[in-house]
Amino acid sequence: MNTTFEKVDAQNGLITMQIEKADYAENVEKELKNFRKKANLPGFRPGQVPLGLIKKRFGTEVKAEAVDKLIREKLYGYIRDEKLNVLGEPLPNEEKTPKTDFEMQDDFTFVFDVALAPELDAKLTNKDKMDFYHIEVSDAMVEQQVQSYASRNGQYLNVDKYEPRDMVKGLLAELDADGNPKEDGVQVEGTVMLPDYMKNDDEKAKFADCKVNDVLTFNPSRAYNDNETELASLLRLKKEEVADKKGDFSFQVEEITRYQPAPVDQTLFDHIFGEGKVKSEEEFRAKIKDLLSSQFQKDSEFKFMLDLRKYLMERVGKVEYPEQMLKRIIRLSTPDKDDKFLDDNFEKSMEELTWQLIKEQLTEQFEIKLTQEDVLEAAKSVTKMQFAQYGMMEVPEELLNQYAQEMLKKKDQTENLVTRAIEQKIAAKAKETVKLNEKTVSLDEFNKMFKD
Repeated sequence: MNTTFEKVDAQNGLITMQIEKADYAENVEKELKNFRKKANLPGFRPGQVPLGLIKKRFGTEVKAEAVDKLIREKLYGYIRDEKLNVLGEPLPNEEKTPKTDFEMQDDFTFVFDVALAPELDAKLTNKDKMDFYHIEVSDAMVEQQVQSYASRNGQYLNVDKYEPRDMVKGLLAELDADGNPKEDGVQVEGTVMLPDYMKNDDEKAKFADCKVNDVLTFNPSRAYNDNETELASLLRLKKEEVADKKGDFSFQVEEITRYQPAPVDQTLFDHIFGEGKVKSEEEFRAKIKDLLSSQFQKDSEFKFMLDLRKYLMERVGKVEYPEQMLKRIIRLSTPDKDDKFLDDNFEKSMEELTWQLIKEQLTEQFEIKLTQEDVLEAAKSVTKMQFAQYGMMEVPEELLNQYAQEMLKKKDQTENLVTRAIEQKIAAKAKETVKLNEKTVSLDEFNKMFKD
């Protein structure tokens, strides 16, 4: 078997494979003998069909399969052994490949088009300069987080007198023009309202300082600026039934409920961080500050990776790709997409390809190796952030592992985690290599950088 490579131009190449009978004959003979053992043809006992008949009936098919398997094995082995830096899959060149007749031929020639990866220089040195932003954790941020924890862990209390943001419950009854309960009018028991969310200030004011057992008169339609959807929900009617419900209603206050945030005490400390791990409000606030700093550090790392991508993409500049060859590869891999979709997204695809090639070069430069443990740690990091959104700051390691392992069972999530883990390692090595200009900024200043 003879395999050769020809570089057509900077972006395209040809691989020619010349296959002789000796390259595959042994495998064909072996496969035919195995086939004979299982063959069940009329007139012959199982396994007793003459080999000559097996060859006559199935020899061409077995030969074609053997040659195809040989191509698949040797083609990619050749690319690997010769260290050819190709993009995507090799594709058959029908024009240069001679006509193939597996029944009549024993020797074959196959020619494949290959897309060659461009030469890039994305390596980093200490001559490269980049900014790295640290986000300052202010006392106001800590206080906001304290109040958030207290609010999440509060409780509802029954009170006697209404204050803004309280919830009221009672009997709602439609009134006639004289202010009396309307005969056959709408009555809704157990109506729950949040007066503070009413759209009309005059109607909202009617609930100020009301008490349990008070009877108020207000206009629900005006209270919600004639919004029929909200009115229908309040009166428990269909939307088309509220057109004539524009008058006053009475509301007998039966219950006033107030949400009271949890006190900032040991009970809250234990609930957020675990029993006995924080023993004073000072320690509680310090712990929160550390957590915010850790969270913002991840944001800083993310920003640095975005900046690194932009910096290297600009340094590499416009990259020439074998457009027609790559479009053939993409078209075959996405048969459900039409040519318009391919053309509309081709530039974006090439941009992502350039970034992928840059990352591969950096991975080689920094000798980055990714282990299963790295991917698991990335999954646990994502899981930990998800729990933190619900106020669970100290999650048992066993639970983290359980959720992370479930995440790794999904192929798309695993691929994202692999990308995340590699980029984190690249960012860490890049920070050690380039000259960093470290800056401390406020959260607002940091967020504005993503709007530019």
